[in-house]
Parts: sequence; C-alpha cells; structure tokens
Amino acid sequence: MPGQPRPPSTPGGPGLALLAGPMDNPTNDQPPVRPVVDVLYIEGCPNYPGAVALVQRVSAELGIDAQVRLQQISDPEVAIRARFVGSPTIRVDGRDIQPGAERQQDYVHACWLYQGRHSLRGLPEEDWLRQALRTAEARQ
Repeated sequence: MPGQPRPPSTPGGPGLALLAGPMDNPTNDQPPVRPVVDVLYIEGCPNYPGAVALVQRVSAELGIDAQVRLQQISDPEVAIRARFVGSPTIRVDGRDIQPGAERQQDYVHACWLYQGRHSLRGLPEEDWLRQALRTAEARQ
C-alpha cells in the first residue's frame, strides 16, 4: 500500500531486486509495471540458488527489469495450495515457465528434475525462461 515502508530487499544485479513481499512505489499511486518472477522452492533444495541466479542472469541479458520474489514452500499442504510441482519452480506473472506444467495434477513438497532437451537437469531450460520473460514484457 502507498505510504507504507518497503520490505527489505537485497540487490540481485542491475535493475533487479530479490523481494520478501510486494513492491511499493510511494511516489506514484500505480506501481511500476514490470514482469514478476516467482521462484518457489523448498528448504534444502540444492538447485534453488541456481534458479535464482538463472533468473538474474537472463533478466539482465534481456534488459528486463523483473521483480523477483522468493517463496519457500514449507510443507505438503502449502505445496498443494500453491500448485507446486517441485523445487525449484519458476513462474513469470503467475505462469509456470515449464511447457505443459498447467496440466500437472501431482503437487509435491520435494526437489525434482526437469526433462531437458538432452537429459534430466536440476534447472529449467534457459529458453523457457527467455520466452516467458519476452512474453511478459510484450504484455506490459
């Protein structure tokens, strides 16, 4: 809400911040319109830091000033409510970047691997993130 202090943030690179909550713009009634990237993860997931780094790097390379939010999925019930398919999950403007993820119906509180072009990987394909960010930027 306007007038309230901003949540603490940590610089995430040029034009990029990792936020604990929604961003506030006290000088304008309308918050800046920019893509919102959510990185959902479980505690102890070894691939979660790499997912954050991937978002930071690709956003910077594309020159997209994305708002990055981190959301820890604390237990199986939260996983179901969040429609969480595994850690790490990256969503751009609420949409999972993994093709076909919207058809998933198994929600888990666990790490998982992505089926990449050539192998199983701990991170999604970079091209999926690039496409999702470009699409979000075009909608702005």
